[in-house]
Amino acid sequence: MEVMNFLNEITSRHPEAISFGPGRPYEGLFEVERIGEYLDTYVRHLSDDLGRTRDEVRTLLFQYGRTNGHIHELVARTLVNDEGIRADPESVVVTVGCQEGMLIALRALFARPSDVLLVPSPCYIGITGAARLLDIETVPVPEGEDGIDPEALRSTVTALRRAGKRARALYVVPDFSNPTGTCMTVPARRRLLELADVEDLLILEDNPYGFFTRTGTRRPTLKALDCLRRVIYLGSFAKTCFPGARVGYVVADQQVRMPDGRRTLLAEELSKVKSMVTVNTPALSQAVIGGMLITHDYGLRKANKAATDFYRENLTTLLDCLDRLLPPDRREAAGIHWNAPEGGFFLTLTLPVPADNALLEVSARDHGVIWTPMSYFYPDGGGRHQMRLSLSYLTPDQVTEGASRLVSLLERSCA
Repeated sequence: MEVMNFLNEITSRHPEAISFGPGRPYEGLFEVERIGEYLDTYVRHLSDDLGRTRDEVRTLLFQYGRTNGHIHELVARTLVNDEGIRADPESVVVTVGCQEGMLIALRALFARPSDVLLVPSPCYIGITGAARLLDIETVPVPEGEDGIDPEALRSTVTALRRAGKRARALYVVPDFSNPTGTCMTVPARRRLLELADVEDLLILEDNPYGFFTRTGTRRPTLKALDCLRRVIYLGSFAKTCFPGARVGYVVADQQVRMPDGRRTLLAEELSKVKSMVTVNTPALSQAVIGGMLITHDYGLRKANKAATDFYRENLTTLLDCLDRLLPPDRREAAGIHWNAPEGGFFLTLTLPVPADNALLEVSARDHGVIWTPMSYFYPDGGGRHQMRLSLSYLTPDQVTEGASRLVSLLERSCA
């Protein structure tokens, strides 16, 4: 919360600055006029395809509705087409954004004080923030170029077990992670699933950026590779459809044994938690998203081609500008380097000086460019010399100008 407050303060004091801070989608990709069309499409689906009466449609749209959501079957059909994930619709819980999915999954899974959540270092602050609110201990595991280091993961689980604790679950973003842009290779994904089975570990897979590849390479999700139901899949329509709708989902197809011996889906247990948090996901938001899924024939990859092309151009533009303005000999002499993600919204830039709040203040005030200190994302206190650059909310021209301003800051600060 302190991080967000500081970034918001910087942005409000320097509104003319170009911001590489927010990871939100570019607004120019949205068409206001289509919201009504999607809603009409969903209403027709209810009456024409499902045979719902006018009164039933009215109740579905105006009342609280099913806690698990009423577009779960449409979500399940879309997952098959887009990700090759074959999920029983009853295992899908439609949530108020992915953030609620994280919260209810953590609340349901972590029952004992000795249960520990493993997170990559660096890590998206939404999951660590949710864990903190629930008083769940988090333990960082180093992340390399291919994602989580398997040996570090194994040794961390072993050390926790010796200390009388249990590594209950591991949170990961395999595709173009926030904040680093790292993407796991397919062999690394398979190794992680094997290790999770050996160590009796659940995996919380978060996949908001998987569509937005720069190279065209498409890798299977962990959930698509998961034969042993080790993966709980966290999805969202914020980046691919409509962020303002605040609709996400959880695929939780694991079997839960109740005290009386009965078995049920983990999704049902998540819905019990959700009923005490938000009661249900807004029906109108679900209806708009449902209409979008129907309109695009239950496939969002093709529907997101314009967005994929836009983010690809932005990432390529930023990498090209940095390479042109800071050629290899100059950046090596200055001790500056950055990664080149295969897609997504983010990249990481490393400096020889601290990339802290003080430097961010100078950057916004004197150079008109905003970024995010990477130290915000390290649970173990790392990342002091790194900054996260997000390119999703800018036009290509703004990316070019922002890169020029950023290099001006780097030349002054790292000389």
